[in-house]
Amino acid sequence: MKAVSPSKHELSEMKLTAANTFRKNKRITIRLYNHDFTGIQKKAMEMGIPYQTLISGMIHRYVEGALVEK
Repeated sequence: MKAVSPSKHELSEMKLTAANTFRKNKRITIRLYNHDFTGIQKKAMEMGIPYQTLISGMIHRYVEGALVEK
């Protein structure tokens, strides 16, 4: 076997894919019960992160199957 360097086109495709992997490009609006929202804000503050980041992370973990019911 022989290692081959990627072409300029392949390199640009890889860079584009990497950039798009972590880009959040969809906005949504949701309605929450006030006590749920307050609880999320409290948890986020305890963790030292914005509440939007906490919500986004919870949704991501759920979709990936890492967030399960007890």
